[in-house]
Amino acid sequence: MHDTTPAYGLWSLVILNSLVFVIFAFSFTKPKTSRDWRSFGAFSAFIVALFTEMYGFPLTIYLLLPWLSKRFPGVDFLSHDAGHLLEVAFGWKVNPHFGPFHIAGIALIVAGFWLLASAWRALYQAQTAHRLATTGPYARIRHPQYVAFILVMLGFLLQWPTIVTLLMFPVLVVVYVRLAKSEERDMEADFGSEYVRYRDRTAAFIPSFHRERRAHG
Repeated sequence: MHDTTPAYGLWSLVILNSLVFVIFAFSFTKPKTSRDWRSFGAFSAFIVALFTEMYGFPLTIYLLLPWLSKRFPGVDFLSHDAGHLLEVAFGWKVNPHFGPFHIAGIALIVAGFWLLASAWRALYQAQTAHRLATTGPYARIRHPQYVAFILVMLGFLLQWPTIVTLLMFPVLVVVYVRLAKSEERDMEADFGSEYVRYRDRTAAFIPSFHRERRAHG
């Protein structure tokens, strides 16, 4: 089922993959304020932790190895493919890169980066015109960039769950919720009643069609 060659200690891949995703995210966020940097920094920390275990040191595998070996005999958990723990746990018998969790993870990651790019475009246009961002993804949700980061992280968790990233994920979600609330206070101070009306008709993180019906009713 798995390649028996150990695939860890590849620190060049840790650095390369971390840089690719961090730089890609940076290109669509262009952090300026301290809040922007906190948001971007939290996402970057998650990415570095993920790829450190994926290619560098598999802490989760080593910690769970006694239990994993008993639960899934015959699987070489020091092979790279076995790091896709959800595919192993649910008995996916072929290449895990074609497994349902990996494919779902790719879909979430692509959706997250697409949302991040679309939100950045809408925000840039609004900032250039010195107006409130209410177009593109902002027409549906008030904080598309935070949602984008969460989608990307969730996608990676489906592909390669680790103890560290599983612990980080809920913490980072709370961080993003708090940053969003702080951002909303600033937006209300800057745009006043215009932002209040926008906030009242637009969901924060999950699109609400009920809100739209009520706003147009």
